[in-house]
Amino acid sequence: MNKNSDFLYKNLKDKTIAWSESSNKYLILENTTALIFKKLNTGVSIKEIASELSKELSLPINKTTDFVTNLKQEINTLKTEKDASVLKKDTRINKPEKFEFIKYYKINELVFKVEFHSEYELYLIHPKFEHLEIEEINIHAHTFTIFCEADFIYFYIENNFIGAWNKNEIHFFQGKFSMELIQKIHQKEEKEWMGVFHASAVSNGKKAVLFLGDSGNGKSTSLALLQANGFTCLADDFVPIDIYNKEVYSFPASISIKKNSLDTLLPLYPELENSAEYHFKRLNKVVRYLKPNNLDFLSHLPCKDLVFIKYEKNSDLKFDEIAKIEAFQQLVPDSWLSPIKENAEIFLDWFASLNCYQITYSENKEMIATVAKIFNDEL
Repeated sequence: MNKNSDFLYKNLKDKTIAWSESSNKYLILENTTALIFKKLNTGVSIKEIASELSKELSLPINKTTDFVTNLKQEINTLKTEKDASVLKKDTRINKPEKFEFIKYYKINELVFKVEFHSEYELYLIHPKFEHLEIEEINIHAHTFTIFCEADFIYFYIENNFIGAWNKNEIHFFQGKFSMELIQKIHQKEEKEWMGVFHASAVSNGKKAVLFLGDSGNGKSTSLALLQANGFTCLADDFVPIDIYNKEVYSFPASISIKKNSLDTLLPLYPELENSAEYHFKRLNKVVRYLKPNNLDFLSHLPCKDLVFIKYEKNSDLKFDEIAKIEAFQQLVPDSWLSPIKENAEIFLDWFASLNCYQITYSENKEMIATVAKIFNDEL
């Protein structure tokens, strides 16, 4: 790992990943471009670098100057980009006096009281955690409060302001809710997490495998099939990994099942027949929720395998190792990654150590058998 001022660099074969501390952004560069990138960041002038490049590549000086200037602009952009999705200051909005819904969720031995001002706020959180709901109880560990005012949704814990998000960016609020939940469940502060990945984590009791896939590729369906065949669902859609042991930690949300997967899953999960259906217009999808089979939401396991999974009708089973850069490009955009420099370095080293695969299948039994081989190190 090379360190340089605001940036970290990680070489992966013929590419280099650059990370900016200012913006917490990752950039994939050709190795030769990365060398120029580093020079610019150590204060070498555009003119000097362009002149060296012109001689080395036998290119006109105006061409190399344009190239280096554009790269410098990209660096400046990375250094100034900030996430403006959340209001971080308490704007002293008066909290409602009455909450239409108050729910209690039990996760292991912890009880969370969550106050929802209206059905709108309830809809954003409750469906994924309904299986954890218990009757009202006097003793609870934490109180989460959620309400809307004007165009913002406000979030408090124990009457302490956490943040406010524009209604157009509700997914940021939902991510923060889940982040606060895992901190309380696992007794780890945000700075102790390497990242949270938009993936599914499956375990065999000894280790975990991460499954990724674009929406509609069958990731959650594959998870439900694996859960019905002896594997455990550690987490779905929100997979936290810590910085100390670099292990996947359990997250207690339900598995989201799309309507077109019901025919496949109903024989295994007849309870889906009568479960509530939720319409998410922003995502253009209709889902039902399936309870995970994990019985210990404190569990955490090592992970060395990343699998991109895709259901393709009438396809023969295809299993291939894929390039790490290709896997990185698919993993990072939808993930929350720690903005702390030491954590970013740990993430890049952890990612470089992963085995990256791709499975395309149409026969469920073949997919399950292949996943079993990954767990048993037989591939």
